[in-house]
Order: sequence, then structure tokens, then C-alpha cells
Amino acid sequence: MNLKPGWLLLLTISAGVWSVPIERNGGNQEPKEEVPEESMDTGLYYDRYLREVIEVLETDPHFREKLQTANTEDIKNGRLSKELDLVSHHVRTRLDELKRQEVSRLRMLLKAKLDSTNTQSLQMDHASLLKQFEHLDPHNQNTFEAKDLELLISTATKDLENYDAERHEEFKRYEMLKEHERREYLKGLDQEKREKEEKRMQELKDKHRQHPKVNAPGSVAQLREVWEETDGLDPQEFNPKTFFKLHDTNEDGVLDEQELEALFTKELEKVYDPKNEEDDMMEMEEERLRMREHVMKNVDTNKDRLVSLEEFLKSTEKKEFNNPKEWETLDTKPMYTEEELQRFEAELRDKEEELKRRAETLRQEQELLKERGKALEAQRREYQQAVLEMSQRQKEQPAADGQPPAGPNGELQFQAQTQKPEDTEAKAPAEHEPEVQQNNLPAEPPQNLPIHT
Repeated sequence: MNLKPGWLLLLTISAGVWSVPIERNGGNQEPKEEVPEESMDTGLYYDRYLREVIEVLETDPHFREKLQTANTEDIKNGRLSKELDLVSHHVRTRLDELKRQEVSRLRMLLKAKLDSTNTQSLQMDHASLLKQFEHLDPHNQNTFEAKDLELLISTATKDLENYDAERHEEFKRYEMLKEHERREYLKGLDQEKREKEEKRMQELKDKHRQHPKVNAPGSVAQLREVWEETDGLDPQEFNPKTFFKLHDTNEDGVLDEQELEALFTKELEKVYDPKNEEDDMMEMEEERLRMREHVMKNVDTNKDRLVSLEEFLKSTEKKEFNNPKEWETLDTKPMYTEEELQRFEAELRDKEEELKRRAETLRQEQELLKERGKALEAQRREYQQAVLEMSQRQKEQPAADGQPPAGPNGELQFQAQTQKPEDTEAKAPAEHEPEVQQNNLPAEPPQNLPIHT
């Protein structure tokens, strides 16, 4: 993605590349194949949405033409956003789809946040919750309108302006945490070991400070060094205009923040080496940020976070370009005061106490769950015993009632019954007894007997 300076004014990251140092060792070197540009992550939580919207808008010829002719004020006051009504239908359809995807993603983030805080909300008002996200219109969650583009531009601009300040604050907290951990570590040692360790740490600090002189970023000495060692050109033939074009790696006519930061690599290598124990790479990135801010402050006269060729050439005419002040690296002055460190340590203690309270609460809940588990296990065993006894009684009951005994699987077993001899004799009829007629009916009179009248 190759954007024009007007768009880059508000969305610096939309330049779309990490600029890397150019390796040149003279004119005899064979040209290298172009390396595909690698997108840079802004660190914004809506970075992907921002990039996709820009890419889709650039596919429309009308909008791209308006973007090329737009100035700073057109972008800032929202006039460019109104051109969204004239883009093609398939572009609007794609933008609508992107917005719905973004709204869906934000809803998932909100749900995860609510779940993590154990907040029960059966009827969530998503429109109200989405108001906390400023880069889109929460009242219209289905279509991408001019207001969405205006909000996206203004929010990204504001967030990027605050991004450097947040990075500085994050680095300060990192340094205070290092010092806190160092002091806690020394407290745990006996006096002899503590003195020995303090001596070792001081030696590492002194070794780190013994580095070559660092040229002021943006000065003629610093640029000549890049011209000679990185570009492989004769330092006596240094030309600012040629230098600018050499390091405008995406050829958009301006040096963006990443292209500027790439110029400081040689100076940073004088101070930081990842192989050395005494060199901290986090400090190196903070130093790079400070250098870039220094150049922007002195060169970027219109404060659009970009350096044009005109601005660059004018900076070479200033007195500071040829006679700059000595550059002070991070190791020359403290990043924080003792009072700030004490407040930071108090904050750490409060967080530690809070974590302990939570851990204790979780331990108590775990014990309670264990007790409940034991009670449930006892109930389960009692239930199994009751079922076993009931099953045993069911097996014994048929035998008591004269029913055939049951088999091992509950089936009935039938056995032939043998009668005792005395029972047979008792039940056998007498030889001379007349047979008793069934149903007590009278017997028929004997035949050939005289009939009485």
C-alpha cells in the first residue's frame, strides 16, 4: 500500500512499511531484488480494521484521485469523508462488511471483559457499550458511512499523537521495575555478597558508558556517517538532496517516522550490542525514539509527522546542522526521581497485597469446594450402599414368598418337586370308598332295580 502525504499526515502507519537501512558498498555492487514491503503494526487495538478500510478505499479511482489532491485541512475538517458517497457500490458493500466484522469483534471483546469481571448482564445494551470505542459510529452497526470514516481518521490521529508519550511512560516504568528488582535482590544477600554484587553491577554500568561519541541525530556528522558507512559513498561528495532520495525507500516524496529511525542504526550500534550483558535492548529502542523525536522537532516545521524534501533541505541550512550540541544518551541522566520510584514501589506493594487477598480468597474457595466434594462423595457412597441393600432384599423376597429363586442375573429358576411317600398315601383314595362325584351332583340310580311308585 503506497499512500500520498496527505493521507500519511493523519495515518502515519498507513505508509505501510518498516523502512530498513540501505546496504550499499559502491557503484560496482549488483542491484538486489526488491524486498516486499512489510506492514508495520501501529499498536492500535483497531489496527487491522484501519488498514483494511484504507486498502478498500484505495481501490476506488474517484476516491484515490481526491486523496491525491487533498490537503491537510481537507482531511482534518472532514471534507474528504464526504467523498465517500461517490465511491462505487462494491466498495461501499465491502466497507459495510468490514464494519460489521469490527462490530462483531468489539462485541466479543466486551463479552470477554464482562465475563472476566463476573458481571452478569442478561440484557446487554450493545449500542451503549460500543460508545466507549471512538473509531466507529455505535448507533449504526451495519453500514459504513461518512461519519465512520471521519471518526476513524480523527481517532487514529489523536491516538498516534499520544502514542509516543505512552511509550515513554511505559519505558520509565520498565526502568523503575528494574531498579526495584535490583534493590530487592541485594536485600536478600549477606553483607559480603552484597558488596561484591554491587561492585560487579557498577563495573557493568561503567563499561556501558565507555562507548564512542554519538553524533547528534540529523546533524551533518551523523548523515555523513550514514552516507559513507551504510550507502558506501564518498563522504566528500555528500549531497543532502541525493541523501534524501536514497532513504525515501518507498519513493513517496517524504521521509516518514520509520524511514527516519532507520537512519539512526549506526549511532545506536555504538552504544548497544545484544551480546553484551551491560547493554539493554529496551533502552536502545527508547534511544531510537528520542532521536526520531529530536529530528522531527527541528525539521518537521508543519508538524505533520513527515519530513518533506523542502523541510529537509532547509534544515541543512541551520546552524545546528553543522554545529550541533553534544547528544546525551540515556545513561547520562536518570529517567526518574527517587520520589517517583517510591510511589511506584508503593503501587507494587498495593498490587501485591491485592494479589495475596485474591489468592487467599481462591484458597478458601478451593477448601470449600474440597469439603463439598467430600460430602458429595459420602452421599454417593451411602446411596450406593442403599441401592445394594435394596437389591439384596429384592433377591431374598421371592424365596420367602414361595416363588422360585432367582438366578445370578435375576432370572427365575424352576425345579421339579418330589412328593414324600406319606403324602402320597394320605392323598390316595380308599379302595372301597365310593368315588365322590365332582361338583356334589347325585349319582345315577343303579340299573335293573324295581321302580317304586
